Amino acid sequence: MEVWEVIVLAEKQMVMTEAFYYILLSLNTPNHGYGIIQNTIELTDGRLELGAGTLYGAINTLLDRGWIRLYSEDKQSRKKKQYIITEQGKRALGQEIERLEELLENGRRVLHQGCVKLEGTNVRTGEEKEKEAGEDEEVQVIFG
Repeated sequence: MEVWEVIVLAEKQMVMTEAFYYILLSLNTPNHGYGIIQNTIELTDGRLELGAGTLYGAINTLLDRGWIRLYSEDKQSRKKKQYIITEQGKRALGQEIERLEELLENGRRVLHQGCVKLEGTNVRTGEEKEKEAGEDEEVQVIFG
């Protein structure tokens, strides 16, 4: 097995943290730490706010993995380091998106078969189907 095949295999098996995911998304264009934090807040509607320790620890790991690189640095200010995603980082992000899509697809398929209601979906429970049918109608509910 070639070295690059081992690296690709290792990347496929790794689950990306949410922080890594949003940092990589935020670095599609050059960005600095504060910009990454703001972008993550915006993308998640405020659900996720990266702390400085989490952010800079993740940045160091992403730099070590070669998934991001330093884009520019203002020597006068520690806040002016800008980073950008690398091709290797784009591949890792793409693999993570595929993994997440598989998770969603499998979850929806299994829940759909079991007729479990998910908020914001059209999947209904057997009890809800019976209520919709009314008292005079008989509803057959099959759980897979």
